Amino acid sequence: MTGPMTTLVHGTPDTLTRDALTVLQPGFVGTTPPDWLLRRVGEGLSAVGLFGRNITGPEQLAALTARLRAEREDVLVAIDEEGGDVTRLEVRAGSSFPGNLALGVVDDPDLTRAVAHELGRRLAACGVDLNWAPSADVNSNPDNPVIGVRSFGADPALAARHTVAYVEGMQAAGVAACTKHFPGHGDTNVDSHLATPRIDVDLDTLHARELVPFRAAIAADTKSVMSAHILLPALDPDRPATLSPRILTGLLRRELGYEGLIVTDGMEMQAISAVYGIERGSVLALAAGADAICVGGGLADEETVLRLRDALVTAVRTGELPEERLADAAARVRALASWTRAHRARGAGPEPGAEVQEGTAPGTGIGLEAARRALRVTPGAQPYAPPAAGAYVASFTPVANIAVGDETPWGVGAELERLLPGTRTGSYGPEAAAEDVLRAAGERRVVAVVRDAHRHAWMREALDGLLAARPDTVVVEMGLNQAPPRGALHIATYGAARVCGTAAAEVVAGV
Repeated sequence: MTGPMTTLVHGTPDTLTRDALTVLQPGFVGTTPPDWLLRRVGEGLSAVGLFGRNITGPEQLAALTARLRAEREDVLVAIDEEGGDVTRLEVRAGSSFPGNLALGVVDDPDLTRAVAHELGRRLAACGVDLNWAPSADVNSNPDNPVIGVRSFGADPALAARHTVAYVEGMQAAGVAACTKHFPGHGDTNVDSHLATPRIDVDLDTLHARELVPFRAAIAADTKSVMSAHILLPALDPDRPATLSPRILTGLLRRELGYEGLIVTDGMEMQAISAVYGIERGSVLALAAGADAICVGGGLADEETVLRLRDALVTAVRTGELPEERLADAAARVRALASWTRAHRARGAGPEPGAEVQEGTAPGTGIGLEAARRALRVTPGAQPYAPPAAGAYVASFTPVANIAVGDETPWGVGAELERLLPGTRTGSYGPEAAAEDVLRAAGERRVVAVVRDAHRHAWMREALDGLLAARPDTVVVEMGLNQAPPRGALHIATYGAARVCGTAAAEVVAGV
């Protein structure tokens, strides 16, 4: 291997610096772009990532993206907008669209395509042109703490056809899709925000399960793929996928034939930052075959951008990162920016087969229709009679994973109060007892709202107590529907988006 003393760097420092900035996808704090960010965009930064903290509404978001493009017309504006539980556009209200699991339960690819197209249309209207979605993970482990309802389901073929539909719908709206989390985060019981998950399965299983939706997305021309911070010993016993040449270059590029942009998951996640540090992690990711470094969910300042820029430039100069690899990565970023810019210039046309959107308010009609179609209602032993007056909604709230966040409201209380005036709501955590709920409910009918009851013994115990005391209690499961249905009425929504709560409240109220 050529040592640092004999490394020939053909580009000028300016070229290296621009390429290093080009491959970064950082975040920032605030609802307007800070001066430091605009300055770096002018120097070559080619992408900016948006999170809930940056968004208050469509007009503000459109003004923010316009300000970025006034500095540089081809800047990529990325967002983590899955719909469902993971929303940034509607972070303070809850999403107008159900998430992947609800769409998978309906299993109508035309519906998934129409939902993705309408979501993409709204993103494009606000100036966003790269969406870090969809999640193509096959949720084969029901105890998965971070994927769950973000997956289309546990069946690889189902996940594949809906991943394709989502990619097609999103990209027809002119917004690049980012199929994630390669090579599949579904069979994990660890959240990679907190530690490094490990998937101990053989190659045959990976090809028959995890990789099926990704192969389909590549065939559907997904414009980007996001790597996962997970260890798969069958592919690479030493490095997580994001840092593995065997996985990113060997498997994704060579074996699967993918030519688009490879984006890393957030580099400040503990699976990378706690083991390698973000600077070394970013160098290793580029060397492994990644093209763009996502950072900014937690680290959202100028210092982070400069540290990563300088780490990449230094790695080229010392020979640790080939100059050609950095240049190739930067070229792929610019190619995607050209694609999105071309779509913005001509405006994305309507998606074929999306007639269900006509005559509806933007994002409301198709999303609520999908949420209603996803409901699975199981009656109890006795005929169900809706409450005659206000109910009491007891929301059993688990700790939110970092991807979902805890700032987005969820449940059925607000919509049920509209349908049944006098409805009251209480939130309960792991210390809650059935007696607490019954005391607060008084004479009102209890509606118990849970999320992944199968993963939380304390929720199941609280439900035991409620149903023993009040057999007419309604149970609404807004997570993965794995526990046996029970209650006077059991409603599974397959997600906690606002429209899922609306659809469930309609059933509870009998409207």
